[in-house]
Amino acid sequence: MKYLGNISMGFGRNTALLRIFLFFSVSVFGAQALAACSRTINVPLAATGRSVIINGEKIDGIYPDILRNLTETCKFTLTAVPRARMELMFETGRADLLIPASRTPKRDEHGIFIPMIYNRATIISIDSNRPVITSAQDLLDKKDLKVVLVRGFDYGPTYQDLIRQLNKQGRLFFDADPLSVARLLKAGIADITIMAPSILAGAMMDDARVQDMLDKLRVEPIPELPWGDSGAYISNRSLNKEDKAALKDLLEQVAKSGTVWKGFMRYYPASVLMESIRPR
Repeated sequence: MKYLGNISMGFGRNTALLRIFLFFSVSVFGAQALAACSRTINVPLAATGRSVIINGEKIDGIYPDILRNLTETCKFTLTAVPRARMELMFETGRADLLIPASRTPKRDEHGIFIPMIYNRATIISIDSNRPVITSAQDLLDKKDLKVVLVRGFDYGPTYQDLIRQLNKQGRLFFDADPLSVARLLKAGIADITIMAPSILAGAMMDDARVQDMLDKLRVEPIPELPWGDSGAYISNRSLNKEDKAALKDLLEQVAKSGTVWKGFMRYYPASVLMESIRPR
């Protein structure tokens, strides 16, 4: 169990510098001979910490900036949607990319996965004197603790099994996005959430209503939620063979360039990344 410690509020304000940095990083391979997409690629996006920042109709963050700097090969239309709708759009062939996304068996049924970083979901709560939670069963046994999750998040079979069991116990809430989850934790309506710490901390950094909680976040990894792959899914349903191949080549080049990890280092303090994000 660890605490995130002193988190600077300035990381979310470096968007312009990050875009310049990403432009030159992506340009390293952008000039290579890659097949172009035959049409504009539809990418719905949901608020995901600093990975995707939604402010009204404005979309920023690590992944949107990367996609915007790939237009010499493929053009992307970015639209803001709730996370659950984003997942449904991908499953039903109305989205060409699902990004960012942890790799799961369910998503593998609908698309081609391109790994970009490693991530990990942990148990997160506000500082308290309760005993440390060391396993999924330990969480299930602490029936007085209420749990809130983001609707549409998925960290694999164990995570889905936890959802089913917590639902049976009547202890589970869902909300639309990480910031809403943070507000429920602050209000005491819920005691615990499960997600990558970078997502929750990123959502809290620039919101005055919850900024005071940042240094109080308590992070507890459990063995049932280990490190896994995170990256992008390319739709098997919405794209033709040529466009799937073009996107696969392009996103694999992004992954190999290290641009994604460098973006995380620009946006986040090291204390957050060490608990939730690792380079490949």
